[in-house]
Amino acid sequence: QVQLVESGGGLVQTGGSLRLSCAASGSIFRFNAMGWYRQVPGKPRELVARITSGGAADYADSVKGRFTSSRDNAENTVSLQMNTLKPEDTAVYYCWGAYRNNDYWGRGTQVTVSS
Repeated sequence: QVQLVESGGGLVQTGGSLRLSCAASGSIFRFNAMGWYRQVPGKPRELVARITSGGAADYADSVKGRFTSSRDNAENTVSLQMNTLKPEDTAVYYCWGAYRNNDYWGRGTQVTVSS
């Protein structure tokens, strides 16, 4: 059974930085794409960043220039470096992986940015 496990969330002040990491276990395949989504209560889950196995990356407009995601295909891991954090970045961040027609999700990690 494939599991994605996030780590690295927490509380940070405005302008600070956090790094999220995600590791896949139980998988014997390489994800076609991996990345991060986030969700706040009452709103749909939204894309933050995603990277294909070839290294092509997409970012939400709201995080471009502040967040950087990277992945290790051999280890099936993905990370998210978040700089210059803002209160509106507060959310639960979910690791995501896609393989063929299936989506895989982590359980989420809370990121809180205080003003």
